[in-house]
Amino acid sequence: MKNMIQRLACCAIILAVATAASAADSQTSAEKARQALGVLQSGASPEEKALACKRLAVYGQADAVPVLAPLLTDEHLASWARIALEAIPGPAADDALRSAVNKLQGKLLVGTINTIGVRRDAKAVSVLAAKLTDADAEVASAAAVALGHVGGVQAAKVLEKSLTGAPAEVCSAAAQGCILCAEQFVAKKEFPKAAKLYDVVRKAPLPKQRILEATRGAILARQSGGMPLLLETLRSPDKAMFGIGLSAARELPGRAVTDGLAVELDKTAPGRQAPLLLAIADRNDPSVPSVLLRHAKIGEKELRLVAIESLGHQGNAAAVLVLLDVVVEADADLATAAKTSLAALPAKQVDEQLCTRLPQAAGTKRRALTELAGQRQVAAAMPELTKAAGDSDAAIRTAGLKALGETASAADLGALTDLLAKAKSDDEISAVQEALESACARITDKAACADKLLPCLSSSATPAKCALLRVLVVVGTANALDAVRASIANNDPKVRDAAVRTLADWPETPALPALLEVLGNTQDDSHRFLALRGCVRLLESSTQAASDKVKTFSGLLARTERADDRKVILSGLANVADPAALKLVEPLLSNADVQAEAELAMLKIAGGLVKSAPAEAKAAATKLQVESKNETTQNKAAKILSELEKNR
Repeated sequence: MKNMIQRLACCAIILAVATAASAADSQTSAEKARQALGVLQSGASPEEKALACKRLAVYGQADAVPVLAPLLTDEHLASWARIALEAIPGPAADDALRSAVNKLQGKLLVGTINTIGVRRDAKAVSVLAAKLTDADAEVASAAAVALGHVGGVQAAKVLEKSLTGAPAEVCSAAAQGCILCAEQFVAKKEFPKAAKLYDVVRKAPLPKQRILEATRGAILARQSGGMPLLLETLRSPDKAMFGIGLSAARELPGRAVTDGLAVELDKTAPGRQAPLLLAIADRNDPSVPSVLLRHAKIGEKELRLVAIESLGHQGNAAAVLVLLDVVVEADADLATAAKTSLAALPAKQVDEQLCTRLPQAAGTKRRALTELAGQRQVAAAMPELTKAAGDSDAAIRTAGLKALGETASAADLGALTDLLAKAKSDDEISAVQEALESACARITDKAACADKLLPCLSSSATPAKCALLRVLVVVGTANALDAVRASIANNDPKVRDAAVRTLADWPETPALPALLEVLGNTQDDSHRFLALRGCVRLLESSTQAASDKVKTFSGLLARTERADDRKVILSGLANVADPAALKLVEPLLSNADVQAEAELAMLKIAGGLVKSAPAEAKAAATKLQVESKNETTQNKAAKILSELEKNR
């Protein structure tokens, strides 16, 4: 019941806001404030008064304070009144809040104290200090935190004193107040005052979290003099204290701090070196890259990985040279990390160095740099990548071909077709084909790709010709399709086979007539099946009308009585939600060789017709439920009938 009342109250507020919105737009701020005050002084509902308080938080001035102040004792409206008083400028609101402190208790008092803290009322120090000894621990704790928000020398003295005399349940709040107060000293650049207050907290018997917070603050408040305390925390056996040291290491500014941390890094236990180096890497200091470079070159693998990965964010021109050295190292983890970092550095610096190093590199270094050039698609490296693709070393040759596929433009495809013509083995041909496919898939100007590849088709030897036909699938232009279609009549059976396979994999429906032609003319069973499968795939993805698809599927069924063929056809026909498709499937239900596939197709078609053709869907589902001997089919048919019944 209580939840229902709250929901109704919330709805009432929302309704009131919506109703008043258009009228409020034309009112001045003063008029809106007067209207809200009128609501508070009337017999309006609590919900309406809550809304009025929210408006006064935006439009209220000092004249609203006398009306809001009495609401601080109202259990239902006190929090709303505080929202307004918290925002109203001027001393009147502060005076009202201070005056209310001695009239309240419990949660209402805690709320008012919190609001005083938010307003940072310097005149409230004595009032808040008196509440530090309140019997209610929540009140005392709120007063301590509020004093911290108020800040200043007087508040600091009160809080410092309370640390030793406060009850255990209030000590943590008193420490929080001290820390908040110290933060204000730091903001005003009164660093000695802040450091003194942080130290008081650090040395007090307090919960560990407060000690940690104060330690961080004490380090930062000491500025350049905070290094000894920072090193002390970094050397602490306590993991949490070490973590605070890492945090402060990121924040304490200055070149001297970076240098000191670099020295400490060499002395630190191995298990702590990587986190400390990460902290150094996060520092905003020009000297950081030099520290990272030193540790990227030599040392323990974990530390090197941190340095290498960090250079991608902090690196400079010098980092390029070091990372390129690491790229060619035997350790795969280090090499991969170096490649990743190089990818994050300015392209010009990396690519220039890469092009300079490639001609002089040999063996595994040449392979690694070739791979990197391909990954970065360095166009200026094309001559070296082409050389690598023809290298006598199989690993370098493979890397070169892959890099060419990643880098070549349409104008560069000739380099790959030349390599294809020179290829001496099936493996080499396959590798060049893969590079060509990669390049053509990446190049957006497919017409330019076709212009480069098609002239090579007629002049190439059979193995290269077959490879080029497969590449034309990726090109996908109309003239590429014409070339594949023409190759079906080639005298060479290998070329014919490659052409049919290419056509069967063609991604667009313009290949459908050619596939139907193959299906009608070929005497090769494998070609016929490939063409059939290609036709079904293209029909499934086609945007043509369902009736046209059914007509084509009907023609396919008429061309064959082979069970395997009809299963393929049924798999495609199942996706055509058209009553005519049901009629095509129905005669096949009595064919034992394809009965299971026919039932599945009819189920799927009927399911797609539940809304568009419910009568036909019902007839098909009923037939399957009654006649099928497969329990799963019967159950699925029953579900369709149940869905039809629900939609009636």
